[in-house]
Amino acid sequence: MADMSKRPALVSAVVYKDAMAAFEWLQSAFGFEPAMLITDADGNLAHSEMIFGDGWIMVGNEWSDDHRSPANLGGKNTQTVHVQMSTDIDAHCEHARKAGAEILMEPETQFYGDRTYRARDPEGHIWTFGQTVKQVEPEDWDRDTGLKTKIWP
Repeated sequence: MADMSKRPALVSAVVYKDAMAAFEWLQSAFGFEPAMLITDADGNLAHSEMIFGDGWIMVGNEWSDDHRSPANLGGKNTQTVHVQMSTDIDAHCEHARKAGAEILMEPETQFYGDRTYRARDPEGHIWTFGQTVKQVEPEDWDRDTGLKTKIWP
């Protein structure tokens, strides 16, 4: 059972037309683990929370004109969720693909040392998954890319 008192300081809430279907799909396709599920008298999802590693998300239904699924907004996203993982990202991508995720960007190693891929879920939310595969120092990627990185202590 998840320790509900140990939520991180920042948790993204993701809105769906069919939140119960999304709750189940996120488990089977992306490997999110259930932490909390609250249902109403009819068994409909009222609120839920899921865990991936040490990160959390809330999964809920549309509940106002300002809280809509991309499926009701022509597929538009105003934010995406990035998930940093420690397991085999290529295998994760293949598993997600087989579960019905639309792969928008195949796994590719980035200049900063993470291997990432991007996927769209059945209602249109865009998810990015990353795994650090090599340590690259900011001065090295700045030299190689022409970027200028500043990191605060």
